[in-house]
Amino acid sequence: MTAAAQPLPAEGWTTADGRKIGPVLMEMKNITLRFGGVKAITDISFDIREGEIRAIIGPNGAGKSSMLNVISGFYVPQEGEVWFRGAKRPPTKPYEVARQGIARTFQNIALFEGMSVLNNIMTGRLTLMKSNMAQQALWWGAAQREEDEHREKVEKIIDFLEIQHIRKTPVGRLPYGLKKRVELARALAAEPKLLLLDEPMAGMNVEEKEDMCRFILDVNDEFGTTIALIEHDMGVVMDLSDRVVVMDYGKKIGDGPPDEIRSNQAVIDAYLGVSHD
Repeated sequence: MTAAAQPLPAEGWTTADGRKIGPVLMEMKNITLRFGGVKAITDISFDIREGEIRAIIGPNGAGKSSMLNVISGFYVPQEGEVWFRGAKRPPTKPYEVARQGIARTFQNIALFEGMSVLNNIMTGRLTLMKSNMAQQALWWGAAQREEDEHREKVEKIIDFLEIQHIRKTPVGRLPYGLKKRVELARALAAEPKLLLLDEPMAGMNVEEKEDMCRFILDVNDEFGTTIALIEHDMGVVMDLSDRVVVMDYGKKIGDGPPDEIRSNQAVIDAYLGVSHD
């Protein structure tokens, strides 16, 4: 039996750098997802622990984004169960998943190009707002106070991600790397318990990747946010993640800490290509 197969402490553990990894936050149990006669995911199980950075990797077409879409409620699997915070989750709409405390970014940037950075990030607060549309339109009394409170939260995120200088700029005018940071800011505005990042560094240059890595680590460390991410840059994956689950052709072929995954022959054959000592 490999180290990955050994049961992990139910109460969690402390990492070498002093970070706290807690009990299971989300568990995927025997997930199978089909599109017609094609299986995108076949009988995959893994969990995500409170406070960890959990990577999902694999070659193109492995089913990674499909798995993220199952977690976020965009897809409902034909078989298996999704458990969140100790309860089995029934088929749930994406907006209901967001209200439960799960936020995400997308592989292809999904922002409102004509709106300012500030207003784009404010949309991340919608699931937390209590006033209705009519009250917000009048912008009076409780609705005004509520918006002021949400705007204060958003301004703190803007400062945290160091995008003060573009807060009033229409998103459509921004370079790609900054758009990615704005999308991260919008997801953080929802105050998620679990943050899903779908290829957060795709298309970035080296400097932009370094900045995004720093922000992801800071989000995890300072906010205590649990993060699950899909990423193709293996250097990023090995540096950022506490545990890695590996998919290939819709099946799980590896699951464990980065050092173990790095030396897993099945992963090397399917994804890494060659072994790196």
